[in-house]
Amino acid sequence: MADSNYDVIVLGSGPGGYVAAIRCAQLGLKTAIVERELLGGICLNWGCIPTKALLRSAEILHYAQHAEDYGLKIADKIEADLEAVVKRSRGVAKQLNQGVTHLMKKNKITVHMGEGTLTGPTSLTVKGEKGEEKLTAKHVIVATGARARDLPFAPADGKRVWTYRHAMTPKEMPKKLLVIGSGAIGIEFASFYNDMGCDVTVVEMLDRVVPVEDKDVSAFLEKSLTKQGMTIMTGAGVEDLKVTDKGVRAKIKDSKGKVSETEFSHCITAIGIVPNTENVGLEKLVEMDRGFIQIDDYGRTKSKGLWAIGDCTPGPWLAHKASHEGVTTAEAIAKELGNKDVHPHPLDRANIPGCTYCHPQIASVGLTEAKAKEAGYEVKAGTFPFIGNGKAIALGEAEGFVKTVFDAKTGELLGAHMAGAEVTEMIQGFVVGKTLETTEAELMQTVFPHPTISESMHESVLASYGRALHI
Repeated sequence: MADSNYDVIVLGSGPGGYVAAIRCAQLGLKTAIVERELLGGICLNWGCIPTKALLRSAEILHYAQHAEDYGLKIADKIEADLEAVVKRSRGVAKQLNQGVTHLMKKNKITVHMGEGTLTGPTSLTVKGEKGEEKLTAKHVIVATGARARDLPFAPADGKRVWTYRHAMTPKEMPKKLLVIGSGAIGIEFASFYNDMGCDVTVVEMLDRVVPVEDKDVSAFLEKSLTKQGMTIMTGAGVEDLKVTDKGVRAKIKDSKGKVSETEFSHCITAIGIVPNTENVGLEKLVEMDRGFIQIDDYGRTKSKGLWAIGDCTPGPWLAHKASHEGVTTAEAIAKELGNKDVHPHPLDRANIPGCTYCHPQIASVGLTEAKAKEAGYEVKAGTFPFIGNGKAIALGEAEGFVKTVFDAKTGELLGAHMAGAEVTEMIQGFVVGKTLETTEAELMQTVFPHPTISESMHESVLASYGRALHI
């Protein structure tokens, strides 16, 4: 049996937990990680990565079906093999799971597989196949993540009513799909199944899709998805959902208050998340708000030696935010244990990018134009459309735009918002700029490579100040 005394124990091995464990080990701390299911957590096994594998298959299918747009002819009919698409996605997840296993061994991190329960701020029991183990540490990091929220009147059954986990491994292709919620998860699955040939309806209770994004992004995306054949219902709500022999019958109230019943073969619920903080032994050890563990800027809870990161803490609930928190918390622990060479920095939530991998993609960082004005800024905002970008036209991806928002008084970059091809790869340029506290002057003086879609970033900055060159 492995030694049960550690400097740090991490409870949960998602992108926050395993990264925190690696950083602790790099800093010379004797580290263990506890995981009840699969190393890599939801992100690597059921979320971020395998969904992108599904979306990539759908993207290739879309391009193949539109080959004539690129001067190509494909003799045979292009069809989707759902079983093969899902198999590829699961293979990607398995490869990454094995990669995390290798990283644990490489960094000499002890892995305890089983259900972990805190018995105090720095002690816990693990119930696994080998029975019960008792572990202690100088510090414990809780990284237990979150799960999909169920509809109160129609919990997911895995057959007709799905969460993202069911939607990733479908046993049959939906013929007519209802997606409830238009956040990143809902829109990504709506996009995937639409590209795969399914009839998709999205219901969003707020007045626009992807409501956390800039209104221009929401309007562009709704128009694009509708053009692709989706039915988008905003300002609407599902009042009841009943499973039938044929599928599900949904009672939907539209934006005008009219209620109608519609039959669907399947339904995906994407209405938010619930933190995995029950039955972990946290109740007397931490403060919680709606189940989310309350922490300081470095991940400390109210109990000395007990820390928390990731989706079990306040949002945004993103894998890259969890990983960044993992590093910050690991370094804060090392500092408390006497390491004078580390200087942990708290997370700046204003610089966390958001990416949605639908078709077309959307990405953003910082304040929307509306939020900047609400915050009291006098703003300068500019938009540059992809139709003015040579590379986008050459790629056949001329639908899209980049929008930037600046403080008119100081030139500070307050936010950036994008929609179109490859914008999830480009947004990091603006994230770096915001982190370095750049102004419009530095961005205007930056040389962007030609021909690239990223030139639209430069043009949007110029457009904010009335200086766009190619539109």
